[in-house]
Amino acid sequence: MNQLSFFSAESLPPAVTDLSGLLAATGHVVTSAGAARISVVVDAQWRADAIAELIEQCGLTPELGRSEEDRPLVRTASVPELSALASLWTKGAVKAVPPGWVPGSRELRAWVLASGRPEAEGERYVLGLDPHAPETHSVLAQSLMRAGIAPTLIGTRGSNPGLRITGRRRLLRLTENVGEAPQNVDARTNWPHAE
Repeated sequence: MNQLSFFSAESLPPAVTDLSGLLAATGHVVTSAGAARISVVVDAQWRADAIAELIEQCGLTPELGRSEEDRPLVRTASVPELSALASLWTKGAVKAVPPGWVPGSRELRAWVLASGRPEAEGERYVLGLDPHAPETHSVLAQSLMRAGIAPTLIGTRGSNPGLRITGRRRLLRLTENVGEAPQNVDARTNWPHAE
């Protein structure tokens, strides 16, 4: 029987800052006239649906669609509530990790929803990184370390970079933080777990 961790994503109230987990992954932010929009293209519809639900929990309206490559796309409307988050995560027109950022459990959940994937039949877990923002990779590795989950940076020269998490204790910490998988077979297959 699983027990809900005190630090689990389900035990904390939703906030707009939860969406920073999408930006740690492959999400993007666009600002215009005192408002901002966050969008992320994902590899499966279950991810888009779960992210849309997360956006709703944060008090915003999600928009589901398809990218130019015909992949699932989810985004927020362009709203003033995201302006502060957008300014934290950009330096000029480039995505940048805020200094000292530490992902909380709801941010980690958003990151897993956007780009998490198991490896070696669940013995390892990878949080995907944005291949178009390589300058964020090592900073995000340090951010994850500050959250108590030491990762290994992988695939930095390829199109699928990520932070690999290995070891039972680290996987357990991640699993406890992100909470239960969405009620979907594909989600449960791609969700982190510690045996």
